[in-house]
Amino acid sequence: MSIKGIRIAGFGGQGVILSGQILGQAASIYGGGFATLTQSYGPEARGGSCMSEVVISDEPIDYPYVQNPNVLIILSQEAYSKHGHNLPAETLVIIDPDLVKPDPSQNPSPFSIPATRMARDMGRVVVANIIMLGFLAAVSEVVSPESLKKSVLTSVPKGTEEFNAKAFELGYNYGLEHRRRSEGAND
Repeated sequence: MSIKGIRIAGFGGQGVILSGQILGQAASIYGGGFATLTQSYGPEARGGSCMSEVVISDEPIDYPYVQNPNVLIILSQEAYSKHGHNLPAETLVIIDPDLVKPDPSQNPSPFSIPATRMARDMGRVVVANIIMLGFLAAVSEVVSPESLKKSVLTSVPKGTEEFNAKAFELGYNYGLEHRRRSEGAND
């Protein structure tokens, strides 16, 4: 049985919960597996701490919480301070370097993508989470890129599908380039 735990942490307004929903839907509805989603957020509507956890498996899931994440996506310094330490070496850590300054002694080389800046350059900072999901699809095997993209397109507001597809592709292509560079460095 293959179980993967993904934790996405940041602050309210970044699409953290929506990202978890999209990821779980991609794994279960479009990927044919099983997924659970748990979420937590501070009392503030926007700007407070926020987290979603997705457990993905090829069999029914007994426990819906992430113990040791296989993937950790961090979108704020506060979230990094809370979740970015004492991780197993095999945990894939992804950060937005414009929002998070990692401690090199904890995670020597987290993957990074300036998703917020890229979304701002597209004209809508609200798609930073979609860019991040595209990046995740390129640098991990958590879910297939096709399933994740389908899930994005069925989860965004009507009339924004094309724009969100472009955001997903932007993150995905950035991730592919990141993989090429890191694989080339290891040769």
